[in-house]
Amino acid sequence: MELAALNGLDAIDRVIWGPLMLCLLVGTGIYLTFTLRFLTWRHLPSALREAFSRPAFVKRKGAGDVSPFAALMTALAGTIGTGNIVGVATAMFAGGPGALVWMWISALFGLSTRFSECLLSFKYREVNGKGEIKGGPMFTMKNGIRNHTLGLVMGGLFAFFTVIASFGLGNMAQANSITTALESSFGANPTEIGVVLMILTIIIVVGGITSISRVSSVVVPAMAIFYVAAGILCMILNYRNIPHGLYLIFMMAFDPSAVGGGVMGTMTVSVMNAMRYGISRGCFSNEAGLGSTAISAAASATDEPARQGYISMTGTFIDTLIVCSITGIIIASSGVLGLAGPDGNPLTGVSLTMAAFSAQLGHMGKSIVTIGIILFAYSTILGWEYNGEKAWEYLLGTYKYNIIYRSLFSIIVFVGATQSLDFVWNLSDIANALMAIPNLISLILLAPVIREEAFAFERERNRKK
Repeated sequence: MELAALNGLDAIDRVIWGPLMLCLLVGTGIYLTFTLRFLTWRHLPSALREAFSRPAFVKRKGAGDVSPFAALMTALAGTIGTGNIVGVATAMFAGGPGALVWMWISALFGLSTRFSECLLSFKYREVNGKGEIKGGPMFTMKNGIRNHTLGLVMGGLFAFFTVIASFGLGNMAQANSITTALESSFGANPTEIGVVLMILTIIIVVGGITSISRVSSVVVPAMAIFYVAAGILCMILNYRNIPHGLYLIFMMAFDPSAVGGGVMGTMTVSVMNAMRYGISRGCFSNEAGLGSTAISAAASATDEPARQGYISMTGTFIDTLIVCSITGIIIASSGVLGLAGPDGNPLTGVSLTMAAFSAQLGHMGKSIVTIGIILFAYSTILGWEYNGEKAWEYLLGTYKYNIIYRSLFSIIVFVGATQSLDFVWNLSDIANALMAIPNLISLILLAPVIREEAFAFERERNRKK
């Protein structure tokens, strides 16, 4: 019975995350990019400068709970996760090295999607009875869509699926990844890991967005710098093979037949597979279009919706075009893609990433990937707690029951760290997709508002120059 249910969920998951969903995700990004006349691409350098400038670290402009930088780090805490390590490896195993190019393409158009959903969440945010900001796509739908009934229904659905995803993919799956990494690398006890994670989570989330953002503002930059630095060291040590790795990445994205046979071991790849797995893993990693990152963006103390949109969209660049690229280039140039492991099965997922790092760094490579998974996964838990809490607050109509969510969320961390999660993973993966549908529809419906805000901000910025 349990196996049948698992197979049924797996089949639903494949359908929901099929070509139609990927077309909707990327298609919305393309539509918004052209609607905005490529403003997001043109202003990416200035957005990166502003996101890491001194004013972004303080709450000087406008009302909000946290600084723009802290809001960005909280969003990145939720997106930089196991997908940057495991997801990239899975995409490159299933779709070949060329999948990385399609991850880049989806991220480039995802800049406009992230910009738009964060702009709208900031514009349509509200203040709860405690004086705290509450925002996100559910409030965008409720306050922005002209048909009030439609907006309420869409907002309710989005919030419901966000709560499910926060308990599953944002909590249990991440806790389980931490346990698996520590158990396989250091022989740690799952129960002890679960207890430690639960206590840490309770201590941090009880303080709400202020506490979460404070921790995220330290952990996220530190873990990103640690992982990127280790990746750059790998590439320096393997510099002779980097050009060939890049050749494989670009050629196998568009013309796999141009690469000589036997280069990838027993792997058989095609352009369609590269597109499918690259786009799906890219969207899964940076979450542009899912709407989750827009929830923390709404809490930012910024003066203009468009300014927050630009700051927030840099998260997509950092997540996919930097962190995922590091993983992908190391794998493509390592020579381990397509090889079998000690058990005779092809290397994939975390085993593939570990083998790629270990090819240059020896046993230390495995430890670096393990530490990366622990840090990335735990930051995801913190980021998704805030996402789920605001969705919970929206559904119940009051902040008074948030402590129940925080307590329940912390307990579920222990469950995730100690239990098998195939069922939960599939269920929450489906919930992720079902979050995206109302969010993307609202972005299309409110595209005129996005355009108006973006170009008004553009005119004001040009006037000040």
